[in-house]
Amino acid sequence: MYQPPHHREDDLGTQHALIRAHPLGLLITAGNGGLIANPVPFHLRAGLSSKGTLQAHLARANGQWREIQAGAPVLVVFQGAESYITPSWYATKQETGKVVPTWNYAFVQVRGNARVIEDPAWLREQIGMLTGDNESGRAEPWAVDDAPAEFISAQLKGIIGIEIDIETIDGKWKVSQNRPAADRQGVAHGLDAIDRTDAAEMADLVRRYGK
Repeated sequence: MYQPPHHREDDLGTQHALIRAHPLGLLITAGNGGLIANPVPFHLRAGLSSKGTLQAHLARANGQWREIQAGAPVLVVFQGAESYITPSWYATKQETGKVVPTWNYAFVQVRGNARVIEDPAWLREQIGMLTGDNESGRAEPWAVDDAPAEFISAQLKGIIGIEIDIETIDGKWKVSQNRPAADRQGVAHGLDAIDRTDAAEMADLVRRYGK
């Protein structure tokens, strides 16, 4: 991908944090069936390989797992906060008028060795961890064991596991680092006025990465 040095984010902990905060990744394969892309929720396990391991599952009816089984290259894209940036927020607009709109975003791209897993015990553990990731903040979290065991066993027969040991991971944080301090301040203030969670997240990134 196009990666200007000032937008590069190489800290593995920061990259992992984005994946955990935005676990719905776009799973992309390029195999005999051509390019295939599916949104898939992932669970990240940091300790299984040097850069981490992604675990997910697909419906058996989803033919993408067969492409992976046949050795298709895999790319997973995790999209973090993003926002349109209007030139009206820039101090430079009032000073020279030489400004144009842009888009701010943070995302992580992952490539690695992917394999298909059909072991029911692995699948049961994966859905349990994925559910735990997303239920942990609830006052009364739902757990897989809340459903009847025979029902869960039947559901497991309809899915296939996917595991990816991360070989390369790239982070791109385009968050107004290239703008003067007054412009960054204007962007952060403008985003503060938008009642949207990702706008607040982007405002925080603009402030932190502008230091």
